[in-house]
Amino acid sequence: MKYADVDVAIIGTGTAGMVAYREVKKHTNRIALIEGGNYGTTCARVGCMPSKLLIAAAESAHNANHADGFGIAVSGVKVKGAEIMARVQRERDRFVGFVLQSVEEFDEAHKIWGMAKFKDNHTLMVGDHTEVKAKRIIIATGSRPVFPAILAEAGERLLTNDSIFELPDLPKSIAVFGPGVIGLELGQALSRLGVQVKVFGRSGSLATIHDSEIRAYAEKTFNQEFYLDTQAQVSAVRKLEGAVEIAYRGKQGEEKTEIFDYLLAATGRKANVDGLGLENTDLKWGERGGLVYDTGTLETSLPHIFLAGDANSDMTLLHEAADDGRIAGQNAAASLSDPSAVVAGMRRAPLAVVFTDPQIANIGLSLPDIEKQYGNGYAVGTVSFEGQGRSRVMLKNKGILKVYAERQSGKFLGAEMFGPSAEHIAHLLAWSVQSGLTVKDMLAMPFYHPVVEEGVRTALSDLNRNLQN
Repeated sequence: MKYADVDVAIIGTGTAGMVAYREVKKHTNRIALIEGGNYGTTCARVGCMPSKLLIAAAESAHNANHADGFGIAVSGVKVKGAEIMARVQRERDRFVGFVLQSVEEFDEAHKIWGMAKFKDNHTLMVGDHTEVKAKRIIIATGSRPVFPAILAEAGERLLTNDSIFELPDLPKSIAVFGPGVIGLELGQALSRLGVQVKVFGRSGSLATIHDSEIRAYAEKTFNQEFYLDTQAQVSAVRKLEGAVEIAYRGKQGEEKTEIFDYLLAATGRKANVDGLGLENTDLKWGERGGLVYDTGTLETSLPHIFLAGDANSDMTLLHEAADDGRIAGQNAAASLSDPSAVVAGMRRAPLAVVFTDPQIANIGLSLPDIEKQYGNGYAVGTVSFEGQGRSRVMLKNKGILKVYAERQSGKFLGAEMFGPSAEHIAHLLAWSVQSGLTVKDMLAMPFYHPVVEEGVRTALSDLNRNLQN
């Protein structure tokens, strides 16, 4: 048995853990960096990057198959599934390689490989070989896919985003459960690559969309490409030889049974904290099943333990995980000499993008949060992209943008969008939220012609008029 006595122990080497390590190392060299799985981030290995590689291939196929709207006839478009998946895996491995290179640059004396488990509030057992005593502990263990028990009936035909990118070729058909970010992105991409796709939801929700008008518009738009039922009633999932059978009720109430090559479970992710032996600590749990922690400082109910990244189940986004790592690392290190040095870290304006086509974006406060905080004291501005100039030029004229502001001050509060170039427009709007701009401030900014961003000006002008009413 080996023994280590450190200032800070970091559990997990994903995005949050790596950033936390760099911050802690600025203050102390007495660090334990513990990893029980593969080095590498969720984003690079199974999330952002491989999904965008698949989406890029899907966009190419879709554009080739729909060039006739421009008077261009493209014939003989052939989707080579094995080559597509080979590129996804090759480029994915390249991105992972960059992460591994960063980990390799970390001090080897700090790395301990093995599954960590709390022995008490300050002691960790790593595997059966090392006991670590730490003054401060950062839990940055990430998350994993979670799905209802009925989906497990698919056996080895069940895929998650942790496994789908390992397929050697594209399947002929796939049933996607969960019309959230992962389900919609991969479902649409696979459909555009010629895979028969059906997407099943249960609660009626659609990705990150809160506004009912935008949600209905998006659901109708997606259904023009692939089957999507956000309130599906699935009665059975049964594994067959090399396939999976799904019994469900169709949109008209008819009973159906259909066979698919695979089932993709995209029903959410769960924080990897249940195997840490937290029952051996005095940490407190919240009503929703997660650990109690301060969202500003990332301190848990035990002030020497911090919770960062996907492990806190707050916003499972790479840039948020990186910020978490920075805040947790700074506070853990600073509090070693002065417990009062723990402070709430700087938070950026909320920003989320779903890379479907059209794209979905959420900026600033969500509509439910605005209604809760401001009651009737807010106004809405709207623009449809169906008639927007540059969008029509590109045959991308589908979508809606809604922008929100406080009535009394005119302060811009946030936006929700389903439409073209949302990934770029979202950044402009997020910067406006973070800068505390008013609607008049934003309208004073330059807008070139002809660009999709002119739609933002139209929405803001509508919002400005409504602020006066």
